[in-house]
Amino acid sequence: MDFLRPASWEEALAAKAEHPTAVPIAGGTDVMVEINFDHRRPEYLLDLNRIGDLYEWEVGEEDVRLGASVPYAKIMDHLRAELQGLALASHTVASPQIRNRGGVGGNLGTASPAGDAHPALLAAGAEVEAESVRGSRRIPIDDFYTGVKRNALAPDELIRAVHIRKADGPQQFSKVGTRNAMVIAVCAFGIALHPESRTVRTGIGSAAPTPVRATAAEEFLNAALEEGGFWDNGKIITPSVAKQFADLCAGACNPIDDVRGTASYRRHAVGVMARRTLTWTWESYRGTAARSEGAA
Repeated sequence: MDFLRPASWEEALAAKAEHPTAVPIAGGTDVMVEINFDHRRPEYLLDLNRIGDLYEWEVGEEDVRLGASVPYAKIMDHLRAELQGLALASHTVASPQIRNRGGVGGNLGTASPAGDAHPALLAAGAEVEAESVRGSRRIPIDDFYTGVKRNALAPDELIRAVHIRKADGPQQFSKVGTRNAMVIAVCAFGIALHPESRTVRTGIGSAAPTPVRATAAEEFLNAALEEGGFWDNGKIITPSVAKQFADLCAGACNPIDDVRGTASYRRHAVGVMARRTLTWTWESYRGTAARSEGAA
């Protein structure tokens, strides 16, 4: 196994173009586990740790440009307000040591359906900034996952950053695991309210071959909120609406039975998480709306 260690982004792109099968490594929290267990033995490892741009982030007016290697700990400490759902998901990643090394770019590159960042990225409507010597492009998160541990990157492309819209409403993330820490998700759920567009987006992890959105549930809830005037009147969402939303989220799953949980349990748990996180986010929205009216 050869170890490539570029000193700049340009050198990294050139190395990836010359060796398309090279496996990028930054935090190494996924790659090294697979190598240590002999699950993969790449011909080349492409070390990205010397490229400082990957560890930087920029908060714009509408979105956050998050470098691919920004550690989860930094997201928790510095971007809690702008990226609420992702910050909550970051709290559930493994241990403090892993949170100080691992980043969102690694989750995206591995594209495991159990990656903790995926539900939050789907709910927020992120875009992946991919680049090669041929140029750069932004891939909508809905188009990024193409199969089990497969993504839309071309062989010569690297992930440079992720563009995530700043939260304009409450967001939540929930995860079920076989213990409280250092655990791969049995299933996970993310939700984001977008009051500016009067829409709700979701993300489901570890309950299908890829991370997925519950689009039918979103469409139902968006219509119910609009027809009932909920965005304006701030009423409590009725139990029947919450139950139907939860059932549709469970129906969006296509899980498997494995050592961590059964398919039926995963569907049930996703439904429970969907109902609970919808309740939490909507109560938060109602509280914010009430305070805004009081201030006016």
